[in-house]
Amino acid sequence: MVQKVWGGRFKEETDVLVNKFNASIGFDQRLYAQDIEGSIAHCLMLARQGIITDDEASQISNALRTIKRGLDRGEFRLDDSYEDIHTFVEKTLIEKIGAIGEKLHTGRSRNDQVALDIRLYVRHVIEKILGLIKEVETSFILLADNNFDVVMPGYTHMQRAQPVLLAHHLLAYYEMLKRDEKRYEETLKRVNILPLGSAALAGSTFDLDREMVAKELGFEGISQNSMDAVSDRDFVLDFLFSSSVLMMHLSRISEELVIWSSQEFGFVLISDAFCTGSSIMPQKKNPDLPELIRGKTGRVYGDLISLLTAMKGLPLSYNKDMQEDKEALFDAVDTVEICLLVMARLLGNVSFSSERMRAASEKGFLTATDLADYLVRKGMTFREAHEVVGKIVLFAIENKKELHELTLHEMKSFTIRIDEDVYDWLDTISCINRRNIPGGTGSDMVRKSIARAKEELGI
Repeated sequence: MVQKVWGGRFKEETDVLVNKFNASIGFDQRLYAQDIEGSIAHCLMLARQGIITDDEASQISNALRTIKRGLDRGEFRLDDSYEDIHTFVEKTLIEKIGAIGEKLHTGRSRNDQVALDIRLYVRHVIEKILGLIKEVETSFILLADNNFDVVMPGYTHMQRAQPVLLAHHLLAYYEMLKRDEKRYEETLKRVNILPLGSAALAGSTFDLDREMVAKELGFEGISQNSMDAVSDRDFVLDFLFSSSVLMMHLSRISEELVIWSSQEFGFVLISDAFCTGSSIMPQKKNPDLPELIRGKTGRVYGDLISLLTAMKGLPLSYNKDMQEDKEALFDAVDTVEICLLVMARLLGNVSFSSERMRAASEKGFLTATDLADYLVRKGMTFREAHEVVGKIVLFAIENKKELHELTLHEMKSFTIRIDEDVYDWLDTISCINRRNIPGGTGSDMVRKSIARAKEELGI
């Protein structure tokens, strides 16, 4: 049994069940690189401040690097007897270099040590996720560019509304992902603050150079209140919230891919390499990947709610409840990373049925708003035009015709303001290209949006 780092106060051995229940090494071992990185920086600072000698600092640092290499190669057995990764690293260090290793923990507590490790970890994963978001954004832009001329129905309430370019629809997700990037970048600013030096909750009696450690580890500043630094995980909550919003956006495009690939829509064909079949129905080709992304969104939501609930009633400062931050964080990281990887690849393996999408955009009176705008230009108020067009649509429904199939005589029976030029206003492509205003679906604007996105992404 490994001796506890806090065992001096206790007369009895810890119950085996307590060890199992209390231990976090089963999941926090993934923080070993951050723990060692932070420990080396702390060690160098202790030497600079004359708290330990340069020789001691050298021995400690070299041993820590050796331990990291061993962990990288999987040479160590990690079990519940070590309680957590921080205890494992310290105990292994002492085994290697003896009593000198016991000096490493001078001026710090596991409370500020853990807070540091998590901040280093979150900083690392945000940088990785930002790169993965760029890959998904690139996939959307290439897909939009390669399908620039494809016309489709735009929807509200899942009902056909107005014709749009497919590229415009895809660019909507690019804009969502750009905001996701901004959320992570804002989170990164709040993450990048050094908590080390806060010790257990009150700071340290040693003359620690916190600014030196912050610079050594690449932090933008140091925490201003020791109790706050060790007792809050709002930066993890920020990360989980940003991840939840990102997953919501991935879930929405996943939902559309699932719907669009159905026979009822038939808008999209997903490559065989990115679908699965049925164990009983030979004909089936199932869009499992977007379904899984849609389903995994709930996991990340759960991770956010889990930590919010754990934190909501905690008095200052540190409480063991906060150990629950790690599994939620790690699960969200793993989920977000794999979903981004899959989505980037998936978008490169879909093709669109331009004929079917165009046909759908020409049924369902999608140019009705343009007809109302036409009448406004002929002198009607918009509300009057809306009423007239509503009656024309009802007439068309009853006569099983689309608007562009009505005769001029039939339309004039509702208002004499309609002339031969109305048919240009009922043409699908003209309807789209009339919307060449910033943010609109007009071809010129969509081309500019794609060009701007390519420049932003460097493609």
